[in-house]
Amino acid sequence: MKDLGGGGLSCAISETADALSVGIELDVSLIHKREENMSPSELMVSESQERMLVITDQEKLSTLKRICAKFHVPYSVIGSVTSGSVMEVRLEKEVIARLPSEVVANAPLLDRLAIQPKYLENIKLTQKQVVANAPLLDRLAIQPKYLENIKLTQKPSTPENLSETLMKMLANPNIASKQWVYTQYDHEVGIRTVIKPGSDASVLRLDNNKFLSVKIDGNSKHCYINPRQGAIGCFDEACRNVVCTGAVPIGMVDHLQFGNPEDPEVFWTFKESLEGITQYAKYFGIPCVGGKVSLYNQTNIGPIKPTPLIGVLGLIETKPLIPKKIQENDFVVLIGETKDELGGSEYYEYMHDTIGGKCPTVNMESSKANQEIVLELISQDLVKNAHDCSKGGLGVAVSEICIRNEIGCVISLDKIPAQKLRIDELLFTESHSRYLLTIDPKNIENAKSLLEKQGIAYRIIGKFSGSNIAFKDGNKRVISVRVDKAQERWLNSLGSLVSHG
Repeated sequence: MKDLGGGGLSCAISETADALSVGIELDVSLIHKREENMSPSELMVSESQERMLVITDQEKLSTLKRICAKFHVPYSVIGSVTSGSVMEVRLEKEVIARLPSEVVANAPLLDRLAIQPKYLENIKLTQKQVVANAPLLDRLAIQPKYLENIKLTQKPSTPENLSETLMKMLANPNIASKQWVYTQYDHEVGIRTVIKPGSDASVLRLDNNKFLSVKIDGNSKHCYINPRQGAIGCFDEACRNVVCTGAVPIGMVDHLQFGNPEDPEVFWTFKESLEGITQYAKYFGIPCVGGKVSLYNQTNIGPIKPTPLIGVLGLIETKPLIPKKIQENDFVVLIGETKDELGGSEYYEYMHDTIGGKCPTVNMESSKANQEIVLELISQDLVKNAHDCSKGGLGVAVSEICIRNEIGCVISLDKIPAQKLRIDELLFTESHSRYLLTIDPKNIENAKSLLEKQGIAYRIIGKFSGSNIAFKDGNKRVISVRVDKAQERWLNSLGSLVSHG
């Protein structure tokens, strides 16, 4: 059985014949169709959705027909397997194509020219440089060569009012709750949904009493600055999200969206992204089980930013981590190191209209260790809630936990495992491989023992209490916002933007 995707029947037939080392002959006049007067070439290359190619034997064909009839699924018997390795297409008695399936299925590879985009030299910046006017670039998707002479500016200064900054970050469409979207669709088909949309990942119950965790992630801002590390980061983020439900990542699919591959600079970003995904998949042993490539996404203004999307499937053998209600004095534990990696961050682009700097990179050894320890803590029932740090950094991640649980917290920024960073960098950098765990006081010693035994970078950075989201630097509070105000901003901003513009 094979689904009909890109290339339609032409690809499905040739690839199946080649994989099975058989020949296949088919008659396009037998294909059931929605439109009349379709030409043979249209029938062979149509990419109509929700179609499957099935090969069965004469004995089982009648059973297959009964199953299709039972579920009102239209079907056609369009051909048969033959000896040899030839793909033959007929229109009734007329042969209109006859080729070795190996030739059709295995097209020769193109050795395209790949050149590092010139714009990357302008955003390979020192600590004090970024590129200005990011929203304009984001809107126009300017082709890399147009950026050769763009003006460099100084690194943005720390905002005076960080409470106001956090509230604005929570209203950012890339960060705000997506409930306006997902509540318009039925996400409980088959009554299998155990963890609904809106959490780190969704979880479905399987018939064998196991559970499937699913998440898709992407970050074109990171990929624009560093296509390889950006793609690796998308993969790592999707893995972190399924890990937060107690799932072991077991497979991935990708959707790779790029501009014109005939442009050597665009092709370089495509190649770098692919190599990054391959590197991560091999290190973690996660197979790519499917995907799609969408190219030539551009206008006469230029291409889109490199946009790989990574979907990860995770398997839960026993039970998922269903978030428990957070209580007063529950601990906030941060796993993973926070680094000076604000390049491509929502903070830079949304708050400061800037792009550039160093985007977050993934240390695969640390990432693997952090994934494993989080799964171990969850399996020992030591964690109430697990949430990854991604878009918006620590400041947003902590706020999201407080908003969902309608409880405040006090976080000590000076306790964060980090290099010497500014306050806004500690709050909003998007370093990978970080997790926020909520742990009951009665379990904290057991959790600390496991973390220290494995040599994991972690710190207890605060407690939940009160009705304010508070961050302090030493004894000084640098942020204090009411949970209900933050919740209103986070929940309603996207819907309001779409409704009122």
